[in-house]
Amino acid sequence: MGTNGRFHRDIPEATVARLPLYLRSLISLAGAGDDTVSSAELATSTGVNAAKVRKDLSYLGSFGTRGVGYDVERLIFEMSRQLGLTTERSVVIAGAGNLGQALVKYRGFSDRGFPVAAMIDIDPAKTGSEISGVLVSSPSSLPEVVAANPGCIGIVATPAEVAQAVVDRLVEAGITSILNFAPSLVVVPDFVVLRQVDLALELQVLSFYAERNLAGVAEALHSID
Repeated sequence: MGTNGRFHRDIPEATVARLPLYLRSLISLAGAGDDTVSSAELATSTGVNAAKVRKDLSYLGSFGTRGVGYDVERLIFEMSRQLGLTTERSVVIAGAGNLGQALVKYRGFSDRGFPVAAMIDIDPAKTGSEISGVLVSSPSSLPEVVAANPGCIGIVATPAEVAQAVVDRLVEAGITSILNFAPSLVVVPDFVVLRQVDLALELQVLSFYAERNLAGVAEALHSID
């Protein structure tokens, strides 16, 4: 994944990327009835070392009490506020192909406060139809969609060859936060925040570790023989 842009209070981007991990763990703790959590417990549940947890949480304010830990509900509120999750933020999906349709059917978006407001596609055979209750509109409607959903997030689910043109159109319509699923690097102005999700790239990284693990197992078995 790639990202650019800045965050409230100059919180480092690496810290921002870990906040959702902490938040997910905190929500689970709250559901289990826990009122407080230590940095060590939060580190164990998220796979982040305790020193880094303490450093990350320090950017949010002084919420910890020595010997007691952090107040779970207060941390949930503060992280939600910093991540802009205290109100719903709509999503606009560009591309109504297989990937776009899979994304609009994913309940995780709406369950976490990111309802899909619209889908955009250039195919006249798709525009005017509905997918999982979401209307597919033509690109010409983008300005109206963005005006009706201030602060919405754009998701690019198009073929690679048109991704840059689609991103340009989203920015032109006023979208300043974009998640790109297209297997193509795109560029955006400095005021736009971009996250890049390249599934094939992630699989290649996993393939590297799978190959290394296989080699390690083979070497271990050889040493036993």
